[in-house]
Amino acid sequence: MRIASLVTRITQQMRRDPRTLALFFLAPLLILTLMYFIFDTEASDLKIVVTGSDETIVKALKKADFQVTAAEEFSQEKMIEKDTDGWLHVENGKMKLTLLNDEPTRAKAVQMQMMQGLQGSEKNTPSIEEKYVYGDANTKGFDTFSPMLVSFFVFFFVFLIAGIALLKERTSGTLERLLATPIKRYEIVAGYVIGYGLFALIQTIIVVLYAVNVLDIVLVGSIWLVLLTNILVALVALSLGTLLSSFATSEFQMVQFIPLVIVPQVFFTGIFPLDGMSDWLQKIGKVMPLYYASDAMNGIMYKGFTFNEVLLDLLILLAFAIVFITINIISLKKYRAL
Repeated sequence: MRIASLVTRITQQMRRDPRTLALFFLAPLLILTLMYFIFDTEASDLKIVVTGSDETIVKALKKADFQVTAAEEFSQEKMIEKDTDGWLHVENGKMKLTLLNDEPTRAKAVQMQMMQGLQGSEKNTPSIEEKYVYGDANTKGFDTFSPMLVSFFVFFFVFLIAGIALLKERTSGTLERLLATPIKRYEIVAGYVIGYGLFALIQTIIVVLYAVNVLDIVLVGSIWLVLLTNILVALVALSLGTLLSSFATSEFQMVQFIPLVIVPQVFFTGIFPLDGMSDWLQKIGKVMPLYYASDAMNGIMYKGFTFNEVLLDLLILLAFAIVFITINIISLKKYRAL
């Protein structure tokens, strides 16, 4: 009887909480649908440019399922600009293959398909000298997405801790008492952002230094640029976490935002290849902060990008933070109109 009463009470509580019910029944369907479309996409064709070659090699590579372009001149700069997987230069019977290697799996696929194609066209396949634009022959897939994990963990923990901390301020009555004073809404938001931001800054520095110096995660670019990027990531997470906390009434409800806000962003950090996704999926990814954070981190840590090369990503992250902070200020109107 007592068990039945307890079951009845829990059932009634769940029925009165539509947000929890939606999380239970709709969120898994949303995530599963997103995963279906992401894993159902096909990898884009391998692109290769051939210079100084005859028509026989070009035909052999096309037969090996390459998207081949024959050119008189080509350069490493053009490889990066056009996102070309490989550049094969033939001169005096010698072959030199330059691999972009922004995704090691694609670089290895280029090597394998090229050897198969050339073996089918040549009695004695010549040796191929290899050169890498990014990384080297020992580069692993983890080297390309480990920088993205750094930003992800900074974003995740700052989002969760900041949101729950502000939620406690509100549920304990501290925020209401503060709003009873002449303080302005923007001053409240600025105070919380700066206050929690100091701890977010310390956390960011610890995570970045640990990842680079202890875990030995690849770092080709400037560590100062890595810190700047993750400080912006923490600012976005902080402002978003405090914003969403205003829609929660308990820590459990704050945690409910994780599968709706955090998990979908993971799919667009570059852990899964973006090139093969449908256009509409790529457009979804471009409205998520972690998309730009991951792009900047991968560029800095793996490819050695400079400040100017990641400036657009940093500006977009800053814009996200400004928008979330502005909405935070506006959302305080429901507690007090100033």
